[in-house]
Amino acid sequence: MSSALAALAHLGCIVFGGSWYRFLGAGEQMAKMAEKGDWYPTAVTSFIVLVLTIWSLYGLSGAKVIPKLPFLRFGLLIISFVYLIRGVAFVVIMPMFPENTLTFWVVSSSICLGIGVFYFVGTIQNWSRLKANANV
Repeated sequence: MSSALAALAHLGCIVFGGSWYRFLGAGEQMAKMAEKGDWYPTAVTSFIVLVLTIWSLYGLSGAKVIPKLPFLRFGLLIISFVYLIRGVAFVVIMPMFPENTLTFWVVSSSICLGIGVFYFVGTIQNWSRLKANANV
């Protein structure tokens, strides 16, 4: 569910434009490009929406809400680690995005860390069941 909410928030940027890019911390440059109708913010954000949607489907599959997806255990571990790494590595990547505020980094990194913990704990708790249902 958390990845689906993140996907919807990013979709909101595409639909509602610059103010949403600003609110979600994408930076003034992305917001201005979106307001000018530049293709770049929409392309990048669409890719993020796609990835988050796939991750959401893997979470739902792991929770047995939808049918099993291929490589379920492997996928859930990778998703967990990407979220966890994003959650703790913000100090390293902050300089690459100087327009983003410290508040943005702390809030977004905390959210990613929390989501990563949920994915990881859920995966580990259901490891044996996921193995029986996985194509790994």
